[in-house]
Amino acid sequence: MPISSSEPAGARAAQAPGAFHIRHVQRGDATAWASLRAELWPDEDPAVLAAEVAEFLAQRPEQGGAMPEAVLVAVESGARARLLGFAELSRRAYAEGCETSPVGFLEGWFVVAERRRQGIGRALVRAAEAWAQALGCREFASDAVADNIVSARAHHALGFDEVAVIRCFRKPLAPRGDR
Repeated sequence: MPISSSEPAGARAAQAPGAFHIRHVQRGDATAWASLRAELWPDEDPAVLAAEVAEFLAQRPEQGGAMPEAVLVAVESGARARLLGFAELSRRAYAEGCETSPVGFLEGWFVVAERRRQGIGRALVRAAEAWAQALGCREFASDAVADNIVSARAHHALGFDEVAVIRCFRKPLAPRGDR
């Protein structure tokens, strides 16, 4: 699923400065993808994030049930070919504010700081939407922490409607033998 950085303009991106393309993540991307995940989720243990990458890349597609189901990466065109960003995708039976099922869901979305506001995030989301549509989804959803204003603005700029701000709660349950 390669998509050039100049897709909206219809020009070829192969030689353009700052050019990139979108594709599915590959085994050779493991270290770079894990590093980008650590930037997006700095409060998480980097070893756990890297283990999740390894687990995803080890899964055979026919196994299904993986979270995420798909990962798209933005790759710098040319000799460097470094990862510039990623989108982790799934299908959920339900997403807040949605009326159909399944719903394509943007589980994680990140672009390196020095390449933001250059169309990379938009290209990742467009490719993610195409992935969801190809799997029969009629809606695409995402979420962000309530105080993440930058993410909210980015979502609005890409046509997402904000449908709810919620508080999430958890309560640990004692193992059955401890009651």
